[in-house]
Order: sequence, then structure tokens, then C-alpha cells
Amino acid sequence: MNVKQIYKLAVKIGMENDFRTKTEMVDHLKREQEKFKGLSKEEKIYFDQEKLTNPYADSRIHHDNGKEVIKKVLVGIDLTMGGVMLAKELGVDLIINHHPIGDALANLDDVMNLQVDMMEKFGVPVNIAEKLIHKRISEVARGINPSNHNVTIDAAKLMDINLINIHTPADNCVAQFIVKKVGEAKPRYVKDVLKVLNSVEEYKIARKSGVGPTLFVGNPNNRCGKVVPSEITGGTEGAKEIYAAMANVGIGTIIGMHQSEAHRKEAEKAHVNVVIAGHISSDSIGMNIILDELEKERIEIIPFSGLTRISRIKK
Repeated sequence: MNVKQIYKLAVKIGMENDFRTKTEMVDHLKREQEKFKGLSKEEKIYFDQEKLTNPYADSRIHHDNGKEVIKKVLVGIDLTMGGVMLAKELGVDLIINHHPIGDALANLDDVMNLQVDMMEKFGVPVNIAEKLIHKRISEVARGINPSNHNVTIDAAKLMDINLINIHTPADNCVAQFIVKKVGEAKPRYVKDVLKVLNSVEEYKIARKSGVGPTLFVGNPNNRCGKVVPSEITGGTEGAKEIYAAMANVGIGTIIGMHQSEAHRKEAEKAHVNVVIAGHISSDSIGMNIILDELEKERIEIIPFSGLTRISRIKK
């Protein structure tokens, strides 16, 4: 496989694990295409044309030197310039980073619209979800604006090492993984939700380091009610005001990767239990689901920068 094939495979897997239907994702791309058609010639120059075919603006090919066959890949959650130097030393063909960098970071707020669709599927009225989440999207856009987006990319280009990042596609994978695990277990109490998560290998390893699944809001003996992984995918944390709306539609427990103190306090006010699965460990699960497909293609995977590599390929 070459760089483009690996990237397209990751996007494909992400779409297969998206909370939206295929029709909804096609409609999303059509809206972007219509938007592009309506722009002036000058405005089209600055339009991000990746959005015409890829529903995940936070995932990108950042450098592709045209190498025909990728045999060895360095994969991490947060690779820096030092990681690029290590990749050169190890003689890898491609770096795969999880978190957004470059254009993907600049467009992180764009994928947050996925949260509106998710909330609607969880039962939250779409008009409420849109108003609250769109407010949060504007906050995120302003927050990432001053970042130095291209440091790692510049290093990869200077050293001529292929570089991509895979964000929401991987987060979709871990969200659906959790949905399946929790659905099969049918937990009645919050402690049962924690038990489900603690049975997962990546979370077991994180727990040994003191960063395993944790209860942020609620009591282990509380009845969990309806459990949703509302803070696993969709770019980053959503609107802190959404918890009251979630409680009003019967959601009793949410599972997230991480949560700010401001968000935690609002969830507590709404009497919603909050289970934090863990950030880097959850990212590892999502990436591992995609990496298993690369392993099947006989691509050597070198885990680095926080990635806990667990293969689920049946031998």
C-alpha cells in the first residue's frame, strides 16, 4: 500500500464506524460541494477542497513523497519534531500521528458538527443541540487560531518523511467499540459500566499507570440509566450546557475520554453520571482498530508517543 491508499482506508473505516448513516454523510459532502460551486473564482482558491470528498477535516495527508510501497510505519498519539528525527533514524516509510496538526488542526472545529448529529440520535432535540454546539464550535475555532500548526509537518518535509494524521476516523472506531461493549454487558449500575471498561486491554494497561477509567461524577452504586459515549468522538469537548438537555431525554450516564472542570460541574448540576474512560488509552483503541487492517497488509507498526499497541487480529 502507498500513503494515499493507507489514508483512504483509514477514512473508509472511520465512515463505517460513524454515528451518521451513509446517506447523511453523502448529504454532508454534497452540501460542501454546493458551497464550493457558489464561491467566486478568488474564494475557490482558499477553499479547503479536501472537504469535498472527506467528511473528516481533522485528518490529512501532510507529506507524501510518492513512495510506492509502505513497509514500516511509526505511529503515535502526539508526535513532535523529535519523533520525526526518530523516524528518520529508524528508517520508517511513514509517520501516522493521531491528533491533528497543520491544516487538520486548523479545521478541528469543522468536525464538531458531527456532535449535533450524535445528540439528535441520542434523543436531544436537534434545535437545542445545534444552538449549544455551534456556540462551542466558535469557541474552539478561536482557541486554535493562534497555534503554530506546522512545526512537525515542516520537519517531516525537510527530512522527506511521509506524514499523515488520523483523528476522527479513529475516534469513531473507539466510540462504536464502547457502544458494542456496553450494549452487550447491559449494565444496571455505574460500577458495571466501569467494570466493562476495565475489561479492555488498553484500559487495563492505563490503569496500571494510574490513568485508567475513572468516575468523575456520580456514585458507583447509582443506577446508570441510558449510557452514551457522548464525549468520545466529534473533535473535542462539546458544549457544557448540553448535559441538562441530555438528562431531560433520559440519559443517565455519559462516557468520555476527558472532561474539563467546567464541564464536570455542569454534568453534576444535571445529575448525569460521568465515566471518563481515559484519553490516550481511548485514542489507542481507536488507532489499533485501524492499525489491525494495516497489519493484515504486512506493514510493520512501531508504536510510539503514547500509543499502546494491542492487536485484535485473530491468529
